[in-house]
Amino acid sequence: MNEGDCPIQFRGLRGDDYPVRAMWNSMLAGIVFQHPSIESLRRELSRNGQLRSICGLRAVPSAAAYTRFLRSLMEHGSWIESMFDELVKTLSEELPDFGRRLAMDSKAIASWASRPSKEKKEDGRRDLDAAYGVKTYRGTREDGSTWEKVVRWFGYKLHLVVDAKHELPVAYTVTKGSRSDVKEGHVLLDEMEKRHPKMLKKAEVLTADRGYDDSKLLSRCWDEYGIKPVIDTRRLWKDGEQTRLLPGHTNVVYDEGGAVYCYCPETGARQQMSNGGFEKDRGTLKKVCPAKAYGITCQGREQCPVAGGVRVPLAVDRRIFTPIARESYKWAKEYRYRTAVERVNSRLDVSFGFERHTIRGLAKMRARCGLALCVMLAMALGRVREKQQERMRSLVRSVS
Repeated sequence: MNEGDCPIQFRGLRGDDYPVRAMWNSMLAGIVFQHPSIESLRRELSRNGQLRSICGLRAVPSAAAYTRFLRSLMEHGSWIESMFDELVKTLSEELPDFGRRLAMDSKAIASWASRPSKEKKEDGRRDLDAAYGVKTYRGTREDGSTWEKVVRWFGYKLHLVVDAKHELPVAYTVTKGSRSDVKEGHVLLDEMEKRHPKMLKKAEVLTADRGYDDSKLLSRCWDEYGIKPVIDTRRLWKDGEQTRLLPGHTNVVYDEGGAVYCYCPETGARQQMSNGGFEKDRGTLKKVCPAKAYGITCQGREQCPVAGGVRVPLAVDRRIFTPIARESYKWAKEYRYRTAVERVNSRLDVSFGFERHTIRGLAKMRARCGLALCVMLAMALGRVREKQQERMRSLVRSVS
């Protein structure tokens, strides 16, 4: 793209001291070299003549010049999205397995403003877009006790879909901190369907934490795209309700974790049934008699109505029953790929400066997130083309 074709224009600048390409280069340099603010970048440009020359600057741009540049950049946020999409497309061509295994999560990003402003007039110093967000993390300790951690912030959410193998983003949105993860999960799928339909067809598995536990989202993944959802479940059953009777059976029950049990008709003893795989043409999970699968003794096997096994339709409960059985080893193996999003989020914090930033306003946050993700993809693409795929997640490299 030539500078004359770019919609970002400036007024009142000194000749050609701050051409668009040079300003753009300096913005990218600020991201690569982890400057938390424009003033930090300007100080670096002031002392580092070599960096100014590489960027194409004759002089250090004023703070006002950067303000005008950022304002124009925010007005044309779709250009950043287009760059991101082109990088995703190019990487998918360079890496045949890119997008085959996906992971979804959101990242809390606090605003530079610490609380809502009582003023309603935008003046560039207040944040009138941010909202309070809350995320709750739960887990189980080794001794069986449970723990809970509640994180609250005033700001925004970056919603991400990443390639879980290469740990690179493939889709993103930025919203207020109060936005529901589940609702935005549907938006991310809509965006991928519109922008990267081939990748959706190639995708095989989508992993996410229990914040995305929603029957509509799980059903959509499999029914519309053929993607196997590996999403943890929330505990939504009533207190004391441990199991439910499997429809059409008298001695088979299931729990909220997806495990299926049968009761011996002779002794009443309960055993967990074994996984027999997913039958795609039937839309059912096959469960095998535990006596047959494990060789255990069952006194009532001769008269048991499920001695030959059972088929559990996904339609019994789309939130609990998924193409990959929840209690299987394969499900546990796939779910571990969910941490790929956490590592991408960590890189955004540490290497791309979101731990300490000076961003206020939704438009500026969208532009800054988009630029960071574009740099992440561009660096990865460069490494791949240089046959350095093992270093494609590195922002910089050491000089030997």
